[in-house]
Amino acid sequence: MNSIYLGIVVFLMLLAVVDIVVGVSNDAVNFINSAIGARSAKFKTIIMVSAIGVFAGAALSNGMMDIARHGIFTPQYFSFEDVMCIFLAVMVTDVVLLDIFNTLGMPTSTTVSMVFELLGGAFAISLFKVMDNSELNLGMLLNTDKALQVIVAIFMSVAIAFFFGWLVQWISRCLFSFTFEKDTRIRQGIFSGLSITAIVYFLLINGLKGSTLMTSDLKSFISENTFAIVGCCIVGFSLLMTILSFAKVNVLKIVVLCGTFALAMAFAGNDLVNFIGVPLAGLSSYQDFAANGFGNPSEFMMSSLSESAQTPLVFLMAAGIIMVLSLINSKKAQNVVKTSVDLSRQDEGDEMFGSSRMARTLVRHTLSVSQAISNITPKPVSRFISRRFNVQDAVLTNGAAFDLLRASVNIVIAGLLVALGTSYKLPLSTTYVTFMVAMGTSLADKAWTRESAVFRITGVISVIGGWFITAGIAFFLCLIICTAMHFGSIPIMLAFIVTAIILLIRSNISYTKKRQKIDELEDIFRQIINTKPGDYTEARRLIIMHNRLSNIELVDFVRHEFRTMTDAFFANQYQPLRTIQNQLEEQHKRWKRIRKREIIGMRRIDPKVAIEKNTWFFLANNAAAQMLYCLKRTAEPCAEHLSNNFVPLPEKISEPYLKIRTDVRSLFDRTISMIEKGDYDLGEQIRSDAQKIQSQLSAIRKWQIDVMTTYADGNTMSNAHLVYINILQETQELLSSLRHLIRGLANLSK
Repeated sequence: MNSIYLGIVVFLMLLAVVDIVVGVSNDAVNFINSAIGARSAKFKTIIMVSAIGVFAGAALSNGMMDIARHGIFTPQYFSFEDVMCIFLAVMVTDVVLLDIFNTLGMPTSTTVSMVFELLGGAFAISLFKVMDNSELNLGMLLNTDKALQVIVAIFMSVAIAFFFGWLVQWISRCLFSFTFEKDTRIRQGIFSGLSITAIVYFLLINGLKGSTLMTSDLKSFISENTFAIVGCCIVGFSLLMTILSFAKVNVLKIVVLCGTFALAMAFAGNDLVNFIGVPLAGLSSYQDFAANGFGNPSEFMMSSLSESAQTPLVFLMAAGIIMVLSLINSKKAQNVVKTSVDLSRQDEGDEMFGSSRMARTLVRHTLSVSQAISNITPKPVSRFISRRFNVQDAVLTNGAAFDLLRASVNIVIAGLLVALGTSYKLPLSTTYVTFMVAMGTSLADKAWTRESAVFRITGVISVIGGWFITAGIAFFLCLIICTAMHFGSIPIMLAFIVTAIILLIRSNISYTKKRQKIDELEDIFRQIINTKPGDYTEARRLIIMHNRLSNIELVDFVRHEFRTMTDAFFANQYQPLRTIQNQLEEQHKRWKRIRKREIIGMRRIDPKVAIEKNTWFFLANNAAAQMLYCLKRTAEPCAEHLSNNFVPLPEKISEPYLKIRTDVRSLFDRTISMIEKGDYDLGEQIRSDAQKIQSQLSAIRKWQIDVMTTYADGNTMSNAHLVYINILQETQELLSSLRHLIRGLANLSK
């Protein structure tokens, strides 16, 4: 029996390593986004600073380990068998959740997952204990006060982070405006000194309270001399930053890099418990059971988990090394373009999210309130604020998403909030805090214009909604898995271990395949946005490349779906049509995003050239959109006909069309080849052939209408005939749109 539990502990430790690698790869953007978004340093420099912070935070994070041991449940009421069931269920649920959210492409949080998984597993075991023993109740078994405190802290951090991000950025912008680089050196020095003092105080003082290196004498000294230490730091750092500022050193870059270190350290100190807290609690439980349990796992109670964790430094150091290696070698971190940067950037760009009713309502009411406040604000105050928040003065160099002032506020406020939570042993989600701070600062900076606010609010709502879904799924999924393990004992535990291994392998394979399908259009658009102002030649080259690839993708999609759709109708197969309808919706959304990107890109080329090319650009784009609409207008009546199980169309009637359809597909093949080669001299011949096929389709359609009016059993066949005529008509429209697309692309490329 002991060997089986030892195997479970080993499996938990292996999952801890996997969790660290995956967690750091996914969450690295939480602490490097601001530095990268503001282009504060070279990417390698940012990663190196982050790596040092991550290692330091991991090595000093011992105080947070108590959350996994007794932060959610009261361990003295649980046997060794119970806690191993809970811990294994938590880690297996983590793997399952990772697989589910990766498949759905939804955001998740390791902190929220861990807390709600522990709560779900402990709740399941507690229910069975209460049913077996009337003297027990859930209040005794679950650490409800601490659990509620943790949960409230996690979700309150969303509102707190947003508010303080907005408030501090608004005050900072009032002090510095968007022309902060022209402000006095003294003001910049004082601001930077205060920022670094805040980092030092919260991270190196409060953040070290629970660490393995903090002695009782050092704690007493810091506690007795806190104000003196803070005062000396303010004076010292302000003086140092002012001197550096006069020496023409960009002190805000120093603040951003210090903040990156601080947030990386806070991330490791706060989130390491999510990765290794549960496995280390399982190891501690096994060691206690092996020494004192006498081979009876169901009777040996785990009172030892009530004591504070004394994690050996070797485990913390090893975890830190794994985190650093994961960060350095992470392909995700090296290709970082994350949601928070896209939703918080200052200038206009590609909007990742659509519009929602809630977002539209919020924007409408906010505009009304803003107007009311503006009406009662004294005009001198309004003029002062307008001058300080004149976004036209913003200068974003080297393709930055926002300036160094906002990056400083982003990273300092986020670091302080996470470190403050760590000092009180509350596992705040770094994902939540960094994201919401970025949203608050971008709102204060008027980055959410009337043209983009509804899309960005939709994005924020979508991300927050994903967080709440994470919490619910983590709780109930762990509850179910823990219940199955409780009743199935060792065999079910082993079955779930095998399942977790299979899911891990499948997730890695899926991720590898996904990495092989990197969207080249995303990379080209990023290059367009990052082109230097006035570099019209490079911008136009990239726009043509983006336009070529996007149209190849679209024509290929139309070619494939057109063939599949008509095959499904003539073969009387309903399911492929339903699938196509869903794919059409997704492709239409994607095309709208692509079109908006290219419109943004057209603004970066020579205005004289843009005026000349805009007509052909919009002709090609509208023709492409019409091709999608043709497919949609074809799919809907076909799907309706088959879903109602109407009489299928006889093969002899569809034979003329099927012959022509082969020629239509050939036209699409030739068009794709022409666009790939950029040889639009072939365009006239393709357009001429398309016109001939349109005439043939017109003749078939006229013949079919005549058949309908004279068919012996017209009532039976009328539905199928109507759908068939619609297919003929939409195929003609498809070819007409193809001709317009070719004409537009040919003139656009000249």
